[in-house]
Amino acid sequence: MITEQQTDLQGAYTELFDIDHNLDRLVKKIELLSYVNPLNTEKQKQLFFASKYSKNPEFRYPKLKFDAYKLHRLFFSQRLERVQDDAIRQLYQDIIYYYSNMVQCIETIGEGKRFYYNSLRVYGSPTEKDVQNARFILHYADAPHPPEMDKIFSPEEAKSYFLDFSKQYDFPLNVKFSTHMAADAMVSNVSQTLLIKKNTKFSKNQLLTLANHEIGVHLVTTFNGMLQPLKVFSNGFPKNVETQEGLAVFSEYMSGALTLKRLKELAYRVLASDSLIKGYDFRGTFDLIHNQYKLNRNDAFAITLRAHRGGGFTKDRLYLSGLRTIYKRYREGRSMDHLLTGKVSVDYEDAINTLYDKGLALRITHNNHAFEENRNTDKTLDFILNNLK
Repeated sequence: MITEQQTDLQGAYTELFDIDHNLDRLVKKIELLSYVNPLNTEKQKQLFFASKYSKNPEFRYPKLKFDAYKLHRLFFSQRLERVQDDAIRQLYQDIIYYYSNMVQCIETIGEGKRFYYNSLRVYGSPTEKDVQNARFILHYADAPHPPEMDKIFSPEEAKSYFLDFSKQYDFPLNVKFSTHMAADAMVSNVSQTLLIKKNTKFSKNQLLTLANHEIGVHLVTTFNGMLQPLKVFSNGFPKNVETQEGLAVFSEYMSGALTLKRLKELAYRVLASDSLIKGYDFRGTFDLIHNQYKLNRNDAFAITLRAHRGGGFTKDRLYLSGLRTIYKRYREGRSMDHLLTGKVSVDYEDAINTLYDKGLALRITHNNHAFEENRNTDKTLDFILNNLK
């Protein structure tokens, strides 16, 4: 329902709302994760193991459901010069370039280096500090394996757990099962759905982790974004992935779900992403993670897959750097509220403040309950997070 205040705003910023509406209509077609996850992961995993890790997998991907060239043309046909405010016009110019780069990513999935270079434009590559932080984390000895880490829960039991967890939030939880996923669970922002991997098992700790990560942040920002006057909060600011994943892992930490094992997983992802710029193929990255760093072959395959899907996907390098940024903000006593308004980025906080000042952004409706109290009791994690560069 559009309020009288929103009607007045739309009258005052007619050109802005027209552009925002146009972009909303266009961007609904380009959810990258629905295209970049292979359709034949399990079969290729079996073949890779059967070859004794000597034959690179050959992944298949979903077909495009849009005309990429036409979409590019429509993005750049927006009349941004009609937006009077310089800061808002610059924000939307950055947004259009970001969405256009996302289209280039999707249209080159499976095309090796072409996709990889497009991925670099959107997600960047690990910095030397990122790699040093990853190695710093990995030098810690593994903790004992407690019972709550045993994978004994079915996808149906996971669904029941997530539905129960979501009762603390005032939004509906739509859950679906999927077989074509690199992650065990993920949120589809477009359909406001929590997707659960069908052919896997979950541990008690993993359920707590995923609930606080996927529901506590990704769905919270999805539904907060939908309540904003401007659709860009729902569709995503440039560089929003690093902030959103940082918030999500920080939610794991605050809820007491984050473990050294999970932190190491994020470190492995950084090294896998770094291996791409060094020219490693799938076998090379797998060898690095499995044989050199001694991670078990199933987890090593999953991390390698996430890095190499599409032709070289560097999104995973952002989880650790995002966590470092959000944890530093927490230590400084700064509020997270602005960062929960939607799919926004720390880099655009000044732009968000401008939108607030002009009445073009609203205070959040849904908060992250894990942020209310620090339930972490692992002093090793505190030491690591306090010493990340």
